Formats: sequence, C-alpha cells, structure tokens
Amino acid sequence: MSNDFKLIPYGISNFKQVRNENKYLVDKTMYFEKMERAGNFLFLVRPRRFGKSLFLSMLEAYYDINEKDNFQELFRGLYVEQHPTDNRNKFQVLHLDFSLVGSDVENLEENFNRYGGQELDSFIEYYKKYYDPQFVENVHKEPSAVGKLNLVRIEARKNNLKLYLVVDEYDNFTNNILNIKGFEAYHALTHGTGFYRDVFKIFKPMFNRIIMLGVSPITLDDLTSGYNIALNITMDSRFNQVLGFSEDDVRQMIRYYKDAGALPASVTEDSIIDDIKPWYDNYCFAEDSFGTEPSMFNSDMVCYYMSNLIEHGRRPKERIDPNTMTDYAKLKRLIEIDKLEGERLNVIHHIAEDGYIYGIVVTHFSAERMMEFGNFISLLYYYGMLTIGGVEGELLKLTIPNNNVRLQYYRYLLDEYQSIASVNTTELSLNFSRAALKGDWQPLLSFICKAYHDTTAVRQLIEGERNLQGFMNAYLTLTKYYLVAPEMEFSHGYCDFFLLPNYEVYPMVAHSYILELKYLKADATEADAAQQWAEAVEQIKTYAVDKKLQSMLHGTQLHCIVVQIKGYDLMRMEEI
Repeated sequence: MSNDFKLIPYGISNFKQVRNENKYLVDKTMYFEKMERAGNFLFLVRPRRFGKSLFLSMLEAYYDINEKDNFQELFRGLYVEQHPTDNRNKFQVLHLDFSLVGSDVENLEENFNRYGGQELDSFIEYYKKYYDPQFVENVHKEPSAVGKLNLVRIEARKNNLKLYLVVDEYDNFTNNILNIKGFEAYHALTHGTGFYRDVFKIFKPMFNRIIMLGVSPITLDDLTSGYNIALNITMDSRFNQVLGFSEDDVRQMIRYYKDAGALPASVTEDSIIDDIKPWYDNYCFAEDSFGTEPSMFNSDMVCYYMSNLIEHGRRPKERIDPNTMTDYAKLKRLIEIDKLEGERLNVIHHIAEDGYIYGIVVTHFSAERMMEFGNFISLLYYYGMLTIGGVEGELLKLTIPNNNVRLQYYRYLLDEYQSIASVNTTELSLNFSRAALKGDWQPLLSFICKAYHDTTAVRQLIEGERNLQGFMNAYLTLTKYYLVAPEMEFSHGYCDFFLLPNYEVYPMVAHSYILELKYLKADATEADAAQQWAEAVEQIKTYAVDKKLQSMLHGTQLHCIVVQIKGYDLMRMEEI
C-alpha cells in the first residue's frame, strides 16, 4: 500500500493544522457567503460530532485579519479561493469555546472569569499591533473578563476596528451546570444579574459579526433579553448541509483513497456505502430539504470508519465510535434531570419501538420548560436522537436516523428493564457464543424470554406486541457477533429480526438467524394461537428463500425460529 496520500483528520478540529499537515478535508467554505447574506448575528444547533469545531476554525482563519497573507496557502483548492467575499480577512476574531470553562459548581464565576480573561489576554497579544502598547498593558492588568471585554469594545469602536465573535459549545458550560447542580444554579447564571448573562449583554454592541454553535437552543432562550439579536439558522434549508457529509462527499472520499491504493482491494465504493449508510446516514435538518436534498452522514463517524479501514485494512470492530458513549451519558443525564417518568417515559418507549413519532420541532424553549412533551421531543431532535423523516401537514414525522442512534434508545430501555429485574450478562454472553458458534440457540432465546417474563411480572409496563419487540431488540443488540436488523424487508413482507453475521470482525460465526416474533394477548384462545402460529410458519418460510437474505449469510447456516409469547409467558418456540 502506498503511503503517499492525505490522512483523515479524525479527532482534529484545528483547520490550520489540517491544511499545514495536508490532511483530507471536505470543503464547506461555500457556506461563508451564504452566512454573510443571512445576517450578522447567527446561531446554529447541530448534534455532537458533526464537525462544528473544525468548521468554526475554518471560518476563523478565513476572517482573521492576521491570516491575510496566508489566504492562498490555507484555502488553495477550496471554494472561497475562487469566490472570496468582501469580508475576507477583515476582522479581529475572538474565539471562545465554553466547553473549556469546566463545571466546578463551587467556583462557577471564578472559573468563567479565569477562562474569559485568559482568552482575552491571548486575543490582545495576538492583535497588539493594532493597539497602543499602553492599552494592551491595561487590558492585561484588568482583573475581570467583563472588564477586559469592555476595554476592547470601547477601543475597537474608537479606532473603527472590526470584531468577529466565534463561540463554540456555547451551551456546554450551562448544560453541565444544569446536569450537576440543577435548575436553581442554572437560573442564577442565565437570569437577572448572573455573570454569564452579563457577558452576553456586552456581545451585541461590541461585535460586528457573531456566530454561535451548540447542541441545543435552551441557553440562548434563557438569555433572550440579554442577547436578543441572533438569527437561528438551525432549520434553514440553506444550511441543511453546512455540517456533516452528503453521500457525494463520502463517495468522493472513498474514491480518493481507492485511487491512492489506501483501501483493501476487496472493498468497493458501493460496499462501503452499503456498510455505513444504515449506521451513520439519514440526517435531515430542514423541513424544506426533506426529499429534495441528500440526507447527511455523521461526519465524525465516517472519519472513524474510514480511518480504521485505511490504517488497519478492515472496518472497525465497533461500528460506533466508543467516544460517543460519553455523548450518550450526557444526554441521558440531561433528559432525566427530574427523572424519566410518565409521559416522557412513554415517548422513549414509543420511539424505540416504532422508530418514529409525530411532532413539531420547537425552535426555542427555556430550561424550566424543556421536559414538556413538545419541548422534550424537540430536545431529542436537537441532540440527533431524532431527525426529519417526513412531513404530514403541519406535523413532522421525526424518525430514528440510523442504527447508531437506535442502539442508544435500546440502551435506555435496557437500563430500565435491568433496574426492574437484573440480568446475568455473563450467562447471556455465553448463550450468544453458543448460538453463534455452535447453532445452539435455545438457551439464548429462553434466557431472553425469561428476562421478559421477570420484568413484566414485576411491572406491567411493556406488555404488548410493540413493547415485546423493543425488549427483544434491546437484548439482541448486546452481542457483537451479529448486526441485528429489525423489520428488514424480504419477499412479501418484513422479518421481525435478522441476526446478520458480523463476518468481517468475527469470521468464526457459523450460524445466522431470522426470528418471527408473535404476541398473543393474555385472553387469546387456543384457536387464536394455532392460527397465528400457522401464519408465522408460512411467513418465515417465505423469508428464508429470499435472494437478498441468502446473499447476506456469508456461508453461515440459517436457522428460522418462530417465538410465540402470550401476555408475558413463552408459549412456543421452534425452529422451522
């Protein structure tokens, strides 16, 4: 394999580093002119790991007056090289990343003031040639971040200097406070005379242009009267593709590495797309873009996958970057801030079991109201747990984007189930091994059915066909031997579960499975049960001979299993 190719900048968010080290870059500079036309003060929300920090770093380098002489070197081959705007390299740029503030709840103001002061000291040093030496010294001597801001604001206005504020993770600091300390501490920060609010009050009169990025609109709404001039472009169709990768972006990346000889000979462009599409694709961020523009891939996940494929010659063992587990933990803490119960618990179950929910995405809401039904659904959308999957009148069909996110829902369900009736995960893993390697599937399905019984016997919260499928999904996805595909379309219908062998990672897997899961209400008759069983047998026989299914077995022996549950008791389970 040749090493003469650009490396993927996985985990790198510094644009100048990406360019100076000649790493692979997907061009997003065409959005600079669109942002300039949209307004001077912009606000954009996107889920985590969609390339927000790298985009802001790119934008900073473009507008930074000190980078004027480096423009050609940094932006060679990118859209703005041939289409520069009048504002190119005209600003002094203050870049704040509020994820660096920390969340020490006992020293909030001190920590924020220290971070802000350090950034402003760095700012005035970087641009000191535009200021009088005595003024630079005065800024350094000023003890508070707000004081430093005011000094720069007055001096810049006096000398007609143009200032650009870039804020990354604008809501990270306050969301951490909300998670750890609760509403009271959060309210003190964002309302009245809170120091965080005081800083935002200065932003409007100080900066010529502002761009703020985060993962939710909560904090901005609570700061509205202090900072009330931002145009929210989150659901603006002009910016649907500003972050993330389109399929064309991904295909161009694959072709580049294929042509460079950096990919295994056995993989093709289409095989990679087929592999990653169910896991990382299918995001839509604007109602007007649905059905008219390509869906978007999570860019970090694509880079994670491609880096493994290039560096190790195989796809990653884990389809999901382990780093996203911290994202899952953060989201879980946030949505359970006053304990997940009642209607919101039903929302999680409904989405996990059906894969979608209808609603309206609320563009702004306060922290105190974020757990209301509509706001809670909107919060899941902003965090990337739902995406636009259809439009019906004034309602959006908000769907689970992909398997990556679907597994996070199953983890919610599994956490809940195990809090009711604990499960021996070692025994479960052993049963998965026996099913995958030896074809001994009875212990595995008996184990899961018993867990279903034990859970529902304690609390009648999951009885019902859709809930049973959600339960099965939660447990079946615990294995790494298989890629579990629920509701996969085969001949004349949808199979409940296909345990697709993860053959590239675990080539020793010798057995695959399709499961037809049937549920009977507790008062169903024997005749009902017999008829349902007969129908299930015919269905699964039809699925078993499907050419699409046969092509996915990779030499494994297929087992066709019908499972019949009545109420919460296992009635019958057989291989057909």
